[in-house]
Amino acid sequence: MTQKLIIDTDPGIDDAMAIHLAFADSRIDVIGMTTIFGNVTTAQATRNALYLAEMAHYDLPVAGGAAIPRHRAGAPPADFVHGDEGFGDLPAMQPAGKPDNRDAARFLCESCAAHPGEVIVCAVGPLTNLAAALDHDPSITQTVKRVVVMGGSAARHGNVSDCAEANIWNDPDAADAVFGADWDVTMVGLDVTEKTQCTPEDFARLAESAPVIGGFLEQASRFYFDFHEAKTGKRSCFMHDPSAIIAVTDPDLFGYERHPITVVCSGSEIGRTVIDPKADRRSTQIAMTVDSKAVGEIFMRYVAAADHMADARKNMA
Repeated sequence: MTQKLIIDTDPGIDDAMAIHLAFADSRIDVIGMTTIFGNVTTAQATRNALYLAEMAHYDLPVAGGAAIPRHRAGAPPADFVHGDEGFGDLPAMQPAGKPDNRDAARFLCESCAAHPGEVIVCAVGPLTNLAAALDHDPSITQTVKRVVVMGGSAARHGNVSDCAEANIWNDPDAADAVFGADWDVTMVGLDVTEKTQCTPEDFARLAESAPVIGGFLEQASRFYFDFHEAKTGKRSCFMHDPSAIIAVTDPDLFGYERHPITVVCSGSEIGRTVIDPKADRRSTQIAMTVDSKAVGEIFMRYVAAADHMADARKNMA
C-alpha cells in the first residue's frame, strides 16, 4: 500500500533531491506539491516544482502558496546556497504546465478532507502554508494523517544563526502555530539531517545510473557543494530535505523523543526551536538519532532508478 504525500517545498537544490527521491519511491504516492518562499521566491518555487514534476513525468497538481511570512517582512531568498534560480548555476527552467487554481492552504485542506487519515504532509520549507491551512480550515488537524517537518533542532544549534534553522527562522510565527496545533507532528531537524552527507562522487554515480534526473541533480549540486565546502572545509553536502522524505518511508531508521516544542519569535534567539515541557501543547515527535548509512543508501538506491521510473510513467500516459 502506498503512502499519500503532499510535499510543501521551496525548491531549492536539496528540495529537488527530496522531490525526485519521493517520485522514484514506489512506496509513495505524491498527490500534490505546495510551494513557499525560502530558498527562492514563491513564484520561482512554483515554477521549479512544476518543472521537477514534468522532468519525472509525474502528473500532479502544484499549488502556489504564501509569498511572505505571516507577521513580518520576508528575508531575501537564499541564493548564496541554492543559486539565483534555485538550482545552482543552472538557468531558469520553464515548465509547460500551470499551477493549480487553488492556493496552498485551500489545496492542503481540501486534499486532506478528500482522503481523511490518509495524507502525510511533508514540509521542507518555511511553515507559512501549514499555518495558513490551520486558519483556512482548522479541521485539517483531524483529517491529516501526520505532518513531517524538516526544520529546527532539539539541540541549541542552527544554520542561519547559532541557534536557528533556516526554515523555522524564515517564519517563526508560522512554525510556532504548527508546533502548537493539535495534530501529529514529527520534527526532522539538524539533529539528524546534518549526520547524513553525500559527496560529489555519489552524485556522479547517480548521473551515470540516471542520466536525466541524476544528471540534473549532479549539475545542480555542484553549487551546493561549493557552499558547504566554504562553510565546513569538506566537499560534501547535508541531506536535509531527503531525510524528511525517508522519515516518512523508513521511520525506524530514526530514534525519537516526544516533547512539546515552542518557537522563539523575537529577540536574539528568534527562530530557535525549544523543548518546553511546561508548554500547554501536544508533544512533537523529534528525530534525535539516525542510521545515516542506511538513509544515504536509500537515497542513492531510489534516485539511481529515477529515470527508469520516469520512463515507465511516460509510457503509461
